[in-house]
Amino acid sequence: MKKLIFTLSLFVCIAGMAQEKPVSLVNVTGEGTVKVVPDKVVIRARIEHTGKDATEVKAQNDKVVNDVIKYLKSQDIPSKNFQTEYITLNKDYNYQSKETFYSANQAISITLDDLSKYEKLMSGLLESGLNRINGIQFQSSKREELESEARKKAVLEARQKAEEFAGALGQEIGAAHTISEIENGNYPLPMYRTMEMKAADSEQQETLAPGEMEITAKVNIGFLLK
Repeated sequence: MKKLIFTLSLFVCIAGMAQEKPVSLVNVTGEGTVKVVPDKVVIRARIEHTGKDATEVKAQNDKVVNDVIKYLKSQDIPSKNFQTEYITLNKDYNYQSKETFYSANQAISITLDDLSKYEKLMSGLLESGLNRINGIQFQSSKREELESEARKKAVLEARQKAEEFAGALGQEIGAAHTISEIENGNYPLPMYRTMEMKAADSEQQETLAPGEMEITAKVNIGFLLK
């Protein structure tokens, strides 16, 4: 009897599963973009010295690093806004001249919250002995807020696409069944370049052009198809 009841129950479950209809979906991708003028810049700087004596080369580099940090503090740059990224001391041998050379490097990233201070800060860094800029990266202090706005725009675009597809078929879309965000490596790097810094001109020049920064979000949504 128990075996019979189990068999009947299993049959009912299988029959119920067989009667389930597949879900009809329209899957679309939406993209939202927000443009903003950046109000912050990250300066990726490097102090570098070469010579034949490792101890002397390192001492020269350490002195400049110390002077740079002192200058940053004198300009009221918060300690959290600058940090060492790496330190290296390399030994190189020149096979033509048969001489050994040493190179000391220390990379520092500096976040400047006020772009109007950029020219003055760069001049002061050069006077402190900094000799290389590896690049700059613009940022916005409102990034999280703008990312949220971009996501909303992406969702609205996705819904508009779904409505167009369904409308062309004479159907309608229902509620969202699935939704996921597509990672797109949204890290704008305008004007990124490597250059060696020379002595600053006596006359201050405008050398920073932040332009506009784009913050983009992408989503994939599956809408029920009526």
